[in-house]
Amino acid sequence: MKINFEHTDTFAGESNYSWVRRETIDAPDALSDRAIVRRAKAWAGLSGIRSRVQNFGDMIAIRPAGICQVVFVTFGE
Repeated sequence: MKINFEHTDTFAGESNYSWVRRETIDAPDALSDRAIVRRAKAWAGLSGIRSRVQNFGDMIAIRPAGICQVVFVTFGE
């Protein structure tokens, strides 16, 4: 399974894309959502920061508390 990470800034709570980092990784099919969120936060340098996680089914949004940034996780083939 391919997992796509996208890390960008926000403005007024919406993704702003004045800068963006993207990466695609290969991961085992049996990863839980929690394990995927941990990997995404580690990749973005946000480990240990409390975050609000929204799961939309085909996408996960990770919004760290007190930081105007967001990490989007999508799934490829």
